[in-house]
Amino acid sequence: MGQGLSCAASQEHAFFTAVQLGEFDTVNAMLERDPSLLHQTTYDRQYPLHIAAANGQIEILTMLLERSVDPDMVNRHKQTPLMLAAMHGKISCLKKLIEAGANILKFDSLNGRTCLHYAAYYGHSDCLQAIISAAQSSPVAVSWGYARFVNIRDGRGATPLHLAARQRRPGCVHILLGNGALVCSSTGGYGSPGSTPLHLAARGGSLDCIRALLAWGADRLQRDASGRIPYVVALKHKNGMCAALLNPSSAEPLVWPSPLKFISELNQEAKALLECALMEANREREKNILMEANREREKNILKGSGHSLPSPSHSADGTDYNISEETNVNNQILQLWIC
Repeated sequence: MGQGLSCAASQEHAFFTAVQLGEFDTVNAMLERDPSLLHQTTYDRQYPLHIAAANGQIEILTMLLERSVDPDMVNRHKQTPLMLAAMHGKISCLKKLIEAGANILKFDSLNGRTCLHYAAYYGHSDCLQAIISAAQSSPVAVSWGYARFVNIRDGRGATPLHLAARQRRPGCVHILLGNGALVCSSTGGYGSPGSTPLHLAARGGSLDCIRALLAWGADRLQRDASGRIPYVVALKHKNGMCAALLNPSSAEPLVWPSPLKFISELNQEAKALLECALMEANREREKNILMEANREREKNILKGSGHSLPSPSHSADGTDYNISEETNVNNQILQLWIC
């Protein structure tokens, strides 16, 4: 009996290895001999369909689906093959699973996340776009609400936009914002409670994500549950370049507004002309700011006052920040305004 169990385990191992490596003929022949292999799992309850999806083995995945395998079978963490395809960026497998009727609204048991969360977290823009496109025509998403789906929260209150901003995924941030993601929504327990995507981008240190969020109207003064604005978060995590864009004492940064999303589609010559115009506007604006500051200082000197311009050198939670550090950060503003 022990020898029989050993042979069976060896056969299953060979089968799973063949699925992982994409050995189509071997997998097909083994299933012909023993169809029960379709429903065998690895030690962590991964089905053959999970293995094929995670490794991008589209031919084997297609064959398994043609054998009436459930596209929504789950592993020990209640992850579906669709989630694994989104996690690993296997776009062809992801599209095939959606075509086969995979449920885009399934939640895992790890963090309460959907395939949309996985695509955003791991930065697979093509998978993210494919899922969003499917949601526009999916009966499940239509009945649940498309806008609600794009802003779906995981078990800790994070939307896909929160995850993309925290993980430095500007491509995914752009896609989500363009499809109705709420730019100022706050998290529950993810990150620091009450964090907005801008707080999380400041923490992650992504200039591109910050620029995208500001272009869509993100509020630099919105506070998290601890009373911190994104500027303070950027300083705390030593992301000085991001702090320069987020400093509320500086002028509002000039970024491409959301109606100009087509900027990326322009040819290089047209884009260069627009960027030069924006840089010139930035220089003029900074010049005016400095002139006004100098006039204010002169006025105070004449009055015999030592008053200086306000600077947020104290955070809302009482933490002191080095003024010289803030000055160095502010000196970088002009270099960062152009996105």
